[in-house]
Amino acid sequence: MIENELIIEMYKRMWLIRKFEEKINEYFSRGEIHGTCHLCIGEEATAVGSIFALKKSDYVHGTHRGHGQAIAFGTDVNSMMAEIFGKATGLCKGKGGSMHIADVEKRYLGSNGILGASMPISVGAALALKKKKCEDTVVLCLFGDGSSNQGAFHEAMNLAALWKLPLIFVCVNNLYGMSMSIDRSMSDPDLTKRSLPYGIRSISIDGNDIMGVYETVSEARSYVLGNGPMLIVENTYRHMGHAKMDANRYRTKEEINSWKQKDPIKRAGELLLKISAASEQDLVQYESDAAERIENAVRFALESPVLAIEKIADDVFAGEVVSDA
Repeated sequence: MIENELIIEMYKRMWLIRKFEEKINEYFSRGEIHGTCHLCIGEEATAVGSIFALKKSDYVHGTHRGHGQAIAFGTDVNSMMAEIFGKATGLCKGKGGSMHIADVEKRYLGSNGILGASMPISVGAALALKKKKCEDTVVLCLFGDGSSNQGAFHEAMNLAALWKLPLIFVCVNNLYGMSMSIDRSMSDPDLTKRSLPYGIRSISIDGNDIMGVYETVSEARSYVLGNGPMLIVENTYRHMGHAKMDANRYRTKEEINSWKQKDPIKRAGELLLKISAASEQDLVQYESDAAERIENAVRFALESPVLAIEKIADDVFAGEVVSDA
């Protein structure tokens, strides 16, 4: 039985993610954040439910839609906000931006702008754990439905199964690879079948049900420690477009609104009220507290300096070039 305090903490974390991304969206629209960004509004339960089921010793590799995954894992929102604003106080000194949030000290291996790159990297991390005989540590690899069409997906599945690695593959299935529905881009949109050739156990769940996600990943964590990898398909929906340049014209308003009725934060709040773990006033306060934390994070980012031009090449390494001459 999950304790009420844990459900409350997951609810608070989902609001922190939502407020963070709403603020990112606002400042991007103002032209004060450059490049692009991929928002996970509507998908918060996949990040929070999955990552809260882990232990502090575990590792996570996120997706390019990874703000929520990093926040769920406990990454500092001030440093994240500064990174996205391109400031020197950012996690990567403002050099990585939205798609390259990383916090290795907290064992968050990062996001990646290369589609599907999380999977082979996670295999490497899980192999290292096995080689070092870390018996109670796993790797959680998050990726999107579109990434499962990549060759890297099958390479990672094959090696993880071959070596029986302590690796949980979590497919955040929001039904669209960029602007293309999985019904139109996959011969069979049942993603659980994609692990079958490798003998990997798989399950499909409601990714907007925070309790279901938490319980499934908790069970998976125990399973992979003794049996090798597992695939969990968490079915969800992004309320926003694929990225900021996406006009979102390939989806109907009716479809989007129908999924908004299944909003994971709304559902978690209803659960807290049902089990008398929180009052309506408490829920309002939790949202307000998250909004205040994000306002402080924006203030931190705006007041932070940009990286000095003479330090722009710091942390960039190259091996020595040896001439054949």
